[in-house]
Amino acid sequence: MINDATFRALESEVRSYCRSFPAVFAVANGSHVEDEEGRPFIDFLAGAGALNYGHNNPHIVQAVVAYLQQGGILHSLDLHTVAKRNFLDKFNEIILKERKLDYRIQFSGPTGTNAVEAAMKIARKVTGRSGMAAFTNGFHGMTLGSLAATANAAKRKGAHVGLPNVVRFPFDGYHGKHVDTIALIEKMLEDPGSGVDAPAAFLVETVQGEGGLHTASNDWLRRLASLAKRNGALLIVDDIQAGCGRTGKFFSFEDAGIEPDAICLSKSIGGVGLPVALVLIKPKYDQWLPGEHNGTFRGNNLAFVAGAAALDFWRDGELQESIYAKASFVGARLADLVDRYLDGKGEVRGRGLLVGIAMREAGLAGKVSSAAFARGLIVETCGPQSEVLKLLPPLTIEFDTLRKGLDILEAAFAEAIGARRHEESVVLAAVA
Repeated sequence: MINDATFRALESEVRSYCRSFPAVFAVANGSHVEDEEGRPFIDFLAGAGALNYGHNNPHIVQAVVAYLQQGGILHSLDLHTVAKRNFLDKFNEIILKERKLDYRIQFSGPTGTNAVEAAMKIARKVTGRSGMAAFTNGFHGMTLGSLAATANAAKRKGAHVGLPNVVRFPFDGYHGKHVDTIALIEKMLEDPGSGVDAPAAFLVETVQGEGGLHTASNDWLRRLASLAKRNGALLIVDDIQAGCGRTGKFFSFEDAGIEPDAICLSKSIGGVGLPVALVLIKPKYDQWLPGEHNGTFRGNNLAFVAGAAALDFWRDGELQESIYAKASFVGARLADLVDRYLDGKGEVRGRGLLVGIAMREAGLAGKVSSAAFARGLIVETCGPQSEVLKLLPPLTIEFDTLRKGLDILEAAFAEAIGARRHEESVVLAAVA
């Protein structure tokens, strides 16, 4: 029995992750966490993508501790601070200039949904249009504007109000491999009888992190960017979960060769899970009036310090190459699990180290996740019916730890599939 009486008595019923992973966690290091009873776990959740550099990364923690010890300012609204200047200079030098990108950087409120809200607002302002275009299975946050762009029915019902001003288009592959969804969208926007007006912006994830790991092809993204431009709409890439190297390169859209009009970043931009969010805006669209969008905690200087330290991992190509190597290893192991345990009735999805297995059988992904947790591996599910087992290990995970985690996952598959087959045999015996 875990000592969770305080949480059950005092914390809201809205809590969720703790129901899937019942433990009271105490310490963490890299890809490992430990509960208060000393039980170790390998972490394939990584703060839902907020811990790309692992728990308590020593390089980042050292920078944070030094800043605290020197009495550095922690909260500053949007006042100028040394910590913010250092972050901006470093982000510009290491990330933007290296990619020949030109963006203004807006600090919104400290969470991903704040960044999405800000991006949607600026798109509406500069275009004079109210409608937004989002996609099937997309997830963009839980505040009303970003929730309107979110597709998940259960999440949308939680609003208990209408969620207007968003038109939903089919994502790449939504109607199957042989349906060209860009052509469909193009037809609807060109046809005066479709009832669909040109939107202020297209809001898209390149890999749908919460929606089931559906992945847009590079060609689809390029055509979407072209379609947006022809229709006078902005292209906003929500890179909150897929960015900061999760798919290999720092931005998930780099391989497509596009330059979005706005980019939303949060999660791992805070280095070790400290909250901060950014909207990168093309200079010509940075048309905000002073204070037109703000937030009390947009000046989280400790996150600026941690985020600046995290950018050091991108000074050379070492981390990027290691992500590709690990992704190849994980992809092969997952494909093997599909072949051996799902009789081919499953699908490996995602890119880089944002990957998983989609399962046709209802509830099976959750059973595998539970069996894995009992063996010391934290791995979540995603998708509209939690039908996808989703792996988000820290990008810095050691190969040996990655291998051990995948071994645990295989044992969990064996248990879950074995239990299912036992249940089927019992039913068959009863019928006979």
